[in-house]
Amino acid sequence: MKKWLSVLMIAAVTLFIAACGSSDEGNEGSDEGTKTLKIGASNVPHAEILNEAKPLLEEKGIELDITTFQDYIVPNQALEGGDIDANYFQHIPYLESQMAENGYDFVNAGGVHIEPIGVYSQEYDSLDDLPEGATIIMSSSVPDHGRILTMLEKEGLITLKADVDKTTATIDDIEENTKNIKFDTEYEAALLPQIYNNGEGDAVLINSNYAIDAGLNPVEDAIALEESDSPYVNVIAVKAGDEDKEEIKALLEVLHSEEIQSFIEEQYEGAVVPVTE
Repeated sequence: MKKWLSVLMIAAVTLFIAACGSSDEGNEGSDEGTKTLKIGASNVPHAEILNEAKPLLEEKGIELDITTFQDYIVPNQALEGGDIDANYFQHIPYLESQMAENGYDFVNAGGVHIEPIGVYSQEYDSLDDLPEGATIIMSSSVPDHGRILTMLEKEGLITLKADVDKTTATIDDIEENTKNIKFDTEYEAALLPQIYNNGEGDAVLINSNYAIDAGLNPVEDAIALEESDSPYVNVIAVKAGDEDKEEIKALLEVLHSEEIQSFIEEQYEGAVVPVTE
């Protein structure tokens, strides 16, 4: 009986070793020469652009693993925590404000596109048509306020104080407000398309990524649209030092390629504008 038990135990161990060896060989073969780059992104247009870039990166031996996020807070937390290697959802002033506020040691690895912010209204066809005391709803994200107010100043709706840094301007920095516009900053940016669809406020300022995701066409539906020379470039953000990694450099090279630049221009028809630096 003991002899049979010994034989069975030896056979079982042999099968286990063989199975492990077979499994390892399979993984080794499938992973050979391929690197995985984990990146977090907003659904539109960021994840769409990354999906278009996927096959081009595969040709360089890099598998792109994309995780989508619905807000502006978690992607940076995920990058800080090491759950992802990079993220692609934010513009430069927001990245800088998040690093200052949270102590993140991140780097802008390179810009990809600009999303002109737009003003939308269910009732009025232009900013000139807005009535006295109209309410404009805009994002609760303070880093966006300077951008929005600068746009409204260019449109002639308000005037900011002469000595203010317009990239960090707030509602308190408005010097002239001839129509006595009221600004509502209660809502997160992701909720603004729903606020617009509900008919709240006289006008709503919506980031193009959320507008497109909600079925709006910024070029056709907005009553005013930020100019394409905006400094608010959406970038690839990584931890400091990772910007020199082969995978990150390859990602930027692909995103700046003629194929991806053309895709952005054709897909979004001016609602998203590609950049090469």
